Amino acid sequence: MSTTTVNDRTPTSPPPERRRLRATPGTFLVWGGMALFLILLFGVVASVVVNSLAGQWFDTWFPSSYTASWYGEAWREYDLGQVVSTTVIVAVAVVSLSVLIGAPASYVLARRNFPGKSLVMLVFLLPIMMPPITYGIPLATLLTYYHLAPGLTGVILANLVPSVPFVILTMTPFIEQINPSIESAARMCGANMTRMFVRILAPLLIPGVLAAAVLVLVRTVGMFELTFLTSNSESDTLVVALFTAMTGAGIRAQQSVDAMAVIYMLMMMVLLVIALRFVNPTQLVSQVRQDAD
Repeated sequence: MSTTTVNDRTPTSPPPERRRLRATPGTFLVWGGMALFLILLFGVVASVVVNSLAGQWFDTWFPSSYTASWYGEAWREYDLGQVVSTTVIVAVAVVSLSVLIGAPASYVLARRNFPGKSLVMLVFLLPIMMPPITYGIPLATLLTYYHLAPGLTGVILANLVPSVPFVILTMTPFIEQINPSIESAARMCGANMTRMFVRILAPLLIPGVLAAAVLVLVRTVGMFELTFLTSNSESDTLVVALFTAMTGAGIRAQQSVDAMAVIYMLMMMVLLVIALRFVNPTQLVSQVRQDAD
């Protein structure tokens, strides 16, 4: 009598096939355009960096000698210590005031319905959609009339005009995603508006505050038009000082101007690296949803 063995093992499913990228003319065109853009961008940045370290560079592929003395000369000639400190003061003041003004305004726009709400949102959008030079000239004239410009106060006030809308437009969606029942429960327990905002809403709004602060910080450091129209020699930020060095009267070594440009570029890169280190844009919305739930 013969017996048959039955194989109880279930057949294993084949591994999923990897999706291959087809080499079409459109693919080559897209990747070729990206490669050309990156090569040109790298060439422009590299030429400025190399020239800032060049002793002499005439009609050759590479400089005949290298030196870092141009950075020291640019630091002394353009008083970059005072310029960098002014840039930091303006950036910190604008970020702080924008968050203090924009956070309560964002809460009102997210939680209250009132006549003309759409018009108010449109007004907040105008400083972001319009070029700064279009409203910068009348704004600088108004600040000068009240003796607030040119100077540090005028620079800070002028930069608040586009910065506060950035905070409002960034934080309003975060507040809308927080369950209003949390606020109702806090009111039932006897918390007033100030205590509820500080102890309950503020911890939930930290991702939104960080995102808004990063946007305002980068925009303020790179804002040229409004700062140029409201500043003087004692309140110039780094981007305005760089423009003045390039267009001012007198003979200046191009290497020292390029050294100043490299300092500005490194400052912006440090800000962006710090921002991306502590604020991940792809996780902000998911994090605030988890906190709200």
